[in-house]
Amino acid sequence: MHFKKDDNVQVIAGDDAGVTARVLRVLGDKGKVVVEGVNKVYKHLKPSQKNRQGGRLSKEMPIDVSNVLLYCTTCRRGVRIGHRYDDNGRKERFCRKCKNGLGVLSKPRKAYATKK
Repeated sequence: MHFKKDDNVQVIAGDDAGVTARVLRVLGDKGKVVVEGVNKVYKHLKPSQKNRQGGRLSKEMPIDVSNVLLYCTTCRRGVRIGHRYDDNGRKERFCRKCKNGLGVLSKPRKAYATKK
């Protein structure tokens, strides 16, 4: 899974195509993400002890990871990403277009550190 919670992503397919928003949850086993303000649906609630009036609750539903791209602040758009190890041996994501780093994924590992 290429996405983490609080990543900025751009939606590329569906009714909300072109929207840039934040990832709220990642559902790794299903291959889906919940994006803030995207794919909103109404859940109708019956009156109950907790909610005496009932009504409609608006909530975000998951969308497939193939419909979103990680947002690069340098390119200012959704981009494809790659993985690489930096000089200290930390694994990081990077933008394939501008080669800018998009976040560290792991702790430094001696096996992948550049020998000096």
